Amino acid sequence: MIQVGIHVAKTRLSELLKRVLLGERIIIANAGRPIAELTPFRGDQKKRKSGSFRGQLKWSKNFDDSSKEIEALFYGGKNSE
Repeated sequence: MIQVGIHVAKTRLSELLKRVLLGERIIIANAGRPIAELTPFRGDQKKRKSGSFRGQLKWSKNFDDSSKEIEALFYGGKNSE
């Protein structure tokens, strides 16, 4: 990972982009304070389709029934030790 100032980023953008494509992480800073990160564009990733697992997952009928013991662990109570 390297950190460059805004002026360097503007004057050497082509070189920095080549380094990003090779996997390097580049941070752009203003007065030494990081403000942005150059990363490769990942627009070719497939978008997730809603409902793609429909019918493939099984839930027990009581999967969301509350248990006093579990509630005590999360919220405190007599059963939490």
